[in-house]
Amino acid sequence: MSASNQSYDPVEVSILKPDEVDRMRAQALQAIAAAANLEELKRARLDHMADRSPLALANREIGALPPAARADAGKRVGAARKAVAQALQDRQAELEEERDRNALAQEAVDVTLPWDRAPRGARHPVTTMQERMTDVFVSMGFEVAEGPEVDAEWFNFDALNIPLDHPARSMQDTFWIAGQDGPDGSNQSGQSGQSGQSGQSGQSGMVLRTHTSPVQIRALLSRPLPVYVVSAGRTFRSDEFDATHSPVFHQMEGLAVDEGITMADLRGAIEAFVRGMFGEGLRTRFRPSYFPFTEPSAEVDMECFACRGASTDTGGRSCRTCDSAGWIELGGCGMVNPRVLVACGIDPDRYSGWAFGLGVERTLMFRHGVADMHDMVEGDVRFTLPFGMEI
Repeated sequence: MSASNQSYDPVEVSILKPDEVDRMRAQALQAIAAAANLEELKRARLDHMADRSPLALANREIGALPPAARADAGKRVGAARKAVAQALQDRQAELEEERDRNALAQEAVDVTLPWDRAPRGARHPVTTMQERMTDVFVSMGFEVAEGPEVDAEWFNFDALNIPLDHPARSMQDTFWIAGQDGPDGSNQSGQSGQSGQSGQSGQSGMVLRTHTSPVQIRALLSRPLPVYVVSAGRTFRSDEFDATHSPVFHQMEGLAVDEGITMADLRGAIEAFVRGMFGEGLRTRFRPSYFPFTEPSAEVDMECFACRGASTDTGGRSCRTCDSAGWIELGGCGMVNPRVLVACGIDPDRYSGWAFGLGVERTLMFRHGVADMHDMVEGDVRFTLPFGMEI
């Protein structure tokens, strides 16, 4: 700031000349009016009202004027600064009102709209497929049976004629439930009639069921003969999770035990299932196989419902559903092994039966063209919604 000078002519201080003060005020008012939003208005305030702004610097020069000239210069600069401050305040209010108005318009909520129209999603296709497969056998007079997912080793292996050294009992294939040995050093399962030998040191004799066959054993033990049951549910095996395998999957199994049951009855039930699921006119075939709990045993194939075997003809178009083999594998089946009947207290000389097992995910994959098992378990509604709300 310049020192006071009693003989200094104020008209010679250019920054305090009336025209210069008016110019600075006009420049400030123009910048304020041009501010399109609060951020631009903030920059205008810093340029024209801050400590280093032109009017602030002019205000400092007033002290350098003679006492007689200070009052007039102070009035001019003060009036200019007051006008700029008022313009800032008015423009601030305008921009804030505009901001709030835009926010209300963009975030408006119509409170009169119905509140209960949230989309309900869709039933999972695995659940729908499982129930549809079960319904086919229920329509033939079968009953639905259920059982626990954590079951005793006796139900899961021993009663089904699976020997102690069978690979399925290893920890590489089966999820065992950890437990404590009994006081005599043997594993305690809590089930009467169990072998008491889990084959896994320190295990409790309890497993996550590897198939739904334990439900068949429980049905034979708890229901009067004859028994016609179908069971479906989750099963567990120590598999890697990839496009075609999962450690948690679903199976459906059927069991019929009565007097005079033959393999022909099994063939008829399988053909009725294929008709109910895929339509008329599809052939089925049995291929010899081996399962500990059935004798004789077979793998069941059905004619491809997409190409009906035409893709195997010379020059025919390829079929993605059956890989141009003409047949699709459904699952395993066979006559109930007499040892299984004996384990359940049933006379194998009087009664016979058949059983089968089908994979629910596998049926869903080739019936609807699902290529990746990940889609079934990741919970993405974009996968489930196209299957709809079938009940």
